[in-house]
Amino acid sequence: VHLVESGGGLVQPGGSLRLSCSGSGFTFSNYRMSWYRQAPEKERELVAEISTAGDSTNYADSVKGRFTISRDNAKNTVYLQMDSLKPDDTAVYYCRATARMGPGNYWGQGTQVTVSS
Repeated sequence: VHLVESGGGLVQPGGSLRLSCSGSGFTFSNYRMSWYRQAPEKERELVAEISTAGDSTNYADSVKGRFTISRDNAKNTVYLQMDSLKPDDTAVYYCRATARMGPGNYWGQGTQVTVSS
């Protein structure tokens, strides 16, 4: 099983980034997908999650209205569009796959997002 995040980088406040997470080795469409982030010396927190079919989403209050999660099951990929970025969004962003049924639970290696002028 592999989850590979990409799209992180350095961006100025107010800017945008689009993260991608590609999965392999499991039936992607049977897994709820989510994005987490962890800033230095802070606990990992849920940013956004999306149902297996992509028809239900949930966001942390701190990113509502600025971030959008989506998925393409044909491409085994989940996305996180991040707009109006703030310095507080600086963190390592992780992709997670959670099985709709059963014990499957997988994490990606993370991608760094830095928001700074």
